[in-house]
Amino acid sequence: MILTSSVVTGRVGGRRTGAGRRAWRVTERNVHAYGRRWFQFASGFAEPLLFLLSIGVGVGALVGDITVGGRTVDYATFVAPGMLATAAMNGVLYDITFNFFVKYKYHHTFDAMIATPVGSTDVVLGEVMWSILRGAVYSLAFVGTMWALGDIASWWAVLAFPAAVLIAFGFAGAGVAATTYMRSFVDFDLVMLVMIPLFLFSATFFPLDQYPDALQWVIRATPLYQGVALERALVLGEVSWALLGHAAYLVAMGAAGLAHGTRRMARLLNP
Repeated sequence: MILTSSVVTGRVGGRRTGAGRRAWRVTERNVHAYGRRWFQFASGFAEPLLFLLSIGVGVGALVGDITVGGRTVDYATFVAPGMLATAAMNGVLYDITFNFFVKYKYHHTFDAMIATPVGSTDVVLGEVMWSILRGAVYSLAFVGTMWALGDIASWWAVLAFPAAVLIAFGFAGAGVAATTYMRSFVDFDLVMLVMIPLFLFSATFFPLDQYPDALQWVIRATPLYQGVALERALVLGEVSWALLGHAAYLVAMGAAGLAHGTRRMARLLNP
C-alpha cells in the first residue's frame, strides 16, 4: 500500500515511465541473484547474536541497570530495541545505496531492464522492495534472538517486527533518493558520515535525558531516533499516542524519498 501509493508516473522523453506493475520482477531477479551468493546474505544473521551477546555478557555487566519510562531494566534489554532499529536501517541502506549505484553506474543492469517491458518506476520500486525484504529478514532474525536471550519485556513486542519493516521503508525511500545524486564511490563517504552519527547519537546506547538539552532537540529530529523510540516503547511496553508521530515521520520520509527517487531515475534512465 505504501509503495504503490508513492509511485510517480508520467512521460519522459516520449516514453512512459511505467506504473510499477512489474516491480516484483525486479525483486524476483534480486532473489535469484542472491541465491547464488547466499553466503553474503546469510552473514547478516550472525550480527544480532554477536551484538546482543557482547552487550548482555560484556558491556551490560559493567553498566548495570537503566531507568527508562519510570521503570528499571537491564542494559541489554534497553539497548536491544535500538540495535534492532539500527539493523533495519543498515540492512536496507547497503542495498539501496551501494548496490543500487553499482547496478546503475557500472553494470548497467537497469539499462538492460528498461529495454524490456520493465519501466524505470518498476526498477526503483523493485529495488526498494528488495532492500526492504532484506532489512525485514535481518530484523526478524534480530527479534528472534532478542526473544531467545530474554531481552523482551512486554507482549507489545509482537509489533516490533512490523515497526522494523516501517523503519526499513523510511530509510529505503530516503536512500534511493540520495543515491540518484551520487556521482562516484567517493560520494559514499557522505553516506557513512550520516550513518555513523545516527548510530551513535539516536539514544541507542543511553536514555535521551542523558544528553545535553540542546542536543536532545537535535536527536529528536533525526530519523533513526524515531525508529529507536518506536522499537523501545514496544519492547518495554511503554506504549502511548506519541508512537503514531514516530510512525508518521518514517512513512513520510519513505514516501517522499521514493517519489523523488522515482522521478530522478526516470530522467536518468530515459535522457
